[in-house]
Amino acid sequence: MDAATLSAPPTQIETEVRRIRELFKRSEFGPALAAAQALRAQVPENRDALYFIAVGLRYLQRIPEALTMLAELERLHPHYSLLFQERGHCYVATRSAEPAIQAFLCAVNLNPSLPASWNALQALFHMTGHPADAENAAGQVAKLASLPPEILTAFVLFADGETHAAEHIVRRYLLTHGDHIEGMRLLAQIGMKLDVTDDAEFLLENVLVLAPDYHAARYEYAIALLTRHKHVRAREQMEKLLKTDRNNRAYRTTYATVCTGFGDYTQALPLYREILAESPNDPELHLSIAHALKTLGQTQEAIESYRAAAAVRPHYGEAYWSLANLKTYRFTNVEIARMRAAEASENIQQVDRYHLCFALGKALEDRGEYAESFAFYERGNALKSIECRYRPEPLERNARLQASVCTREFFAARHGVGCPDRSPIFILGLPRSGSTLIEQILSSHSQVEGTMELADIPRLVQELRGREVSDSTPRYPNVLTELAAEDFTRLGEKYLNDTRVYRKGKPFFIDKMPNNFRHLGLIHLILPNAKIIDARRDPLACCFSNYKQLFASGQQFTYSIDNIARYYRMYVELMAHWVDALPGRILRIQHEDVVDELEANVRRILEFCELEFEPGCVEFYKTERTVHSASSEQVRRPIYREGIDRWRHYEPWLGPLKEALGPLVAPALSPWGHHDRLSDSSHYWGQSNHPVTRRDQAKNTGK
Repeated sequence: MDAATLSAPPTQIETEVRRIRELFKRSEFGPALAAAQALRAQVPENRDALYFIAVGLRYLQRIPEALTMLAELERLHPHYSLLFQERGHCYVATRSAEPAIQAFLCAVNLNPSLPASWNALQALFHMTGHPADAENAAGQVAKLASLPPEILTAFVLFADGETHAAEHIVRRYLLTHGDHIEGMRLLAQIGMKLDVTDDAEFLLENVLVLAPDYHAARYEYAIALLTRHKHVRAREQMEKLLKTDRNNRAYRTTYATVCTGFGDYTQALPLYREILAESPNDPELHLSIAHALKTLGQTQEAIESYRAAAAVRPHYGEAYWSLANLKTYRFTNVEIARMRAAEASENIQQVDRYHLCFALGKALEDRGEYAESFAFYERGNALKSIECRYRPEPLERNARLQASVCTREFFAARHGVGCPDRSPIFILGLPRSGSTLIEQILSSHSQVEGTMELADIPRLVQELRGREVSDSTPRYPNVLTELAAEDFTRLGEKYLNDTRVYRKGKPFFIDKMPNNFRHLGLIHLILPNAKIIDARRDPLACCFSNYKQLFASGQQFTYSIDNIARYYRMYVELMAHWVDALPGRILRIQHEDVVDELEANVRRILEFCELEFEPGCVEFYKTERTVHSASSEQVRRPIYREGIDRWRHYEPWLGPLKEALGPLVAPALSPWGHHDRLSDSSHYWGQSNHPVTRRDQAKNTGK
């Protein structure tokens, strides 16, 4: 939260909420109830108004009315912990011990930082003859009592979704009082929530220095490492935790997830299944098993597990989207009706709703119902974009800096630096550009192994960037001008060492992280002999395919037509710069050309990578290997042309995308007679309509 937001005067609603709270503190329950009802008339779905009405009704002994109001509050705000605490108080007032216990348990499961709920549970468990549970509740009461009031308040706010308010309080406390273990841990949790995972990792690392036996913090540290694709260190942390409690279900499940990060499904799948046997109604376990089976190419078994997840939890949007994301699955009439009903329901979470929207978009697309399909894709993107924090300006600014720093002269002055190893092959570009097909072709060669979208180059960038306070004066890429020759060699060797865990010993390996196109200057400096392949696809086909795709994480630019177009223009411009600055070092492969002339393009790819031709690369679909991308099922089949122009079914709705892409949508004829669907642009950073300057296409052959 910025200073302007913090200093902004309270709104009229916020002022009234504060006034009602003061009325309750003075035990003026009648006026408080009347004020809350008046506030609800003004903002009918306001969480605080509904909650205050329920509290006022309880204090005035109108318990049935209070419970009715809490039911309405739950319908609108199902994850608000205080509503369950208030429900518990209502049941205590009617001497209904068991319902009260269940209500208070719901409250503390959502928000473990509620002293009133733990106090009530201690008394209720003692009264109903559950001494062990009463003792546990008493321990929680004592723990919360030991926290500074500011930290406790921040925990409560964070648990109830008021993330920025919690962040402000805990940061202010830590600045004033120095290190506080629970404060640092909470700030790390906030960092994970806001996708500032490097801060979360740093904070939790320091918590464990201060409290090495704090298992909850170590578990959160492992999750942060896993989120940042630091699989080796995540595994080390999970192994430490398993030594303390080998039967802990959360530890075992996360350890299995870490194994999938290494591609070790022989260990992960049996462990998932072992845990599922203990908890057969866990939809997330069914989903994890299905994802693993899909990656291994066991499609029918994956489908059964996805369906099992949806059966256990009928509104589980991710299960339906995962079926759609197979790309080859066709939904039944019953499944579509079930998805429609779930998406239209008022009682589902937003994350389930937008997953269902994307799934329905694909289901209706497969049936040729394009107008309604587009409407669901549009709705899904609108819902997803609400939780995204994407801003195009920092990326565009960094791209301009890359072009200004990493010039041909800059590289010439550093000729011969870096690690000379020839094993890496980088396939990059935009998602949904045909990169998985190129990966599958190369991975079918006896000398090459595919890995996955490795996070190691972005991680090196993060290390070079440091802990920047503001993105207005970024340290990277200017820091590249300050590094000595031995620094580039060290970074290249670090990349090779860190990625070795994903390899099995073949001479060459593929790194398919698409966003690496933003860092080709760094890649060339640390690994000057690495091969770089730019996977391209018709701009409208590529951009719209991204708009239809719901990614598991990252790629937040894809949930807005304007942001997709801006990102694509940045990509085209930056790649034009790299081709100019690194002549002959980059091979552009056009997806449509691969489909039209498979063998010729296979030979071209292999020649660029200095590999002998092998027929298996043409019959890539016969290669059995793990494939991690959304195209996993498609690359296990022979090439087909039907999907090339599928975007044209949506052309009536793509006017804004065409306008935003501008001249990039106009095809040009290359010197070889092929359609060069992506012309290079000039000075096109973040602009909507700017002339595009064509350059000599011969520069882009990589030969």
